[in-house]
Amino acid sequence: MTTKDWKFIREIDCKQGAVRAVRFSVDGAYCLTCGSDRRVKLWNPYKSTLLKSYSGHGDEVMDAYAACDSSQIISCALDKSVILWDVATGSPIRRFRGHAGGVTAVRFNEESSMAVSGSRDNSIMCWDIRSKSYEPVQTLNDAKDSISSVRVSDHEILASSFDCRIRRYDIRVGESITDCLGEAVTCASFTRDGQCVLASCADGVIRLVDKDTGELLGEFRGHRVEDLCLESSVDCYDTKVLSGSADGSIWVWDLATQTVLGKLSGDRVTKYPTVSLSVHPQENCLLGANGSSILMWTAEKVDP
Repeated sequence: MTTKDWKFIREIDCKQGAVRAVRFSVDGAYCLTCGSDRRVKLWNPYKSTLLKSYSGHGDEVMDAYAACDSSQIISCALDKSVILWDVATGSPIRRFRGHAGGVTAVRFNEESSMAVSGSRDNSIMCWDIRSKSYEPVQTLNDAKDSISSVRVSDHEILASSFDCRIRRYDIRVGESITDCLGEAVTCASFTRDGQCVLASCADGVIRLVDKDTGELLGEFRGHRVEDLCLESSVDCYDTKVLSGSADGSIWVWDLATQTVLGKLSGDRVTKYPTVSLSVHPQENCLLGANGSSILMWTAEKVDP
């Protein structure tokens, strides 16, 4: 499959300043956008329909994530807070204020009983959203620089930092594993099979690392970084690597051969970088955040 198999579907102007992050819901039915206008918005991207807007942060919203049953949203912002929202009413349920710096990343665990946030204060905090406590149940202070991304699997927390390291915390046994990549890491994510970690680095190289051994399995190059905090991901079938780029497009590589397959762009020239992307959980449908807009592409279904 090449980028010719990807079809540009639509562009949605989110009207919330610069969109800092776009996230599919767990079932892929909806998406969230995080804006520099301090709001989170809930969309049906297939119909370009705005469903709800959530206002309550005091600074730019950097990340958000929907609960597994889509009844709640967790968001974080540069105002140092993490907010738990009721999806239906649009009201904040809880506001967590433990971080000493802007909060850049947030995720739910698999059961959506715990929220995990990463901050410019170099820490990761775990919040029990079912208890009445406003204190984090655990604080991870291993990083020596800002946390750039957080991912959570069924038993692990994966965090990347500008201190050139990715860290995995095994929740079951309380162990942590650190891999040094030699460059500031702007985003780290698991591959779909859970065997590897894909890490975007500030030197313009995306590195594929074996999760268990730390072995470097591949490098993906060509996109423009220009000091931006760009996100990357694998596609739904674990066969392609996708990344945002300063040139406004999404670059696509073949995971096995590391060759560039092409670039995805909208139907008009943009002067903005594509900084955030989100892949549908069950199919090759892709959202990218570019300026004040999000763009959608879909690809032909193939056998994994």
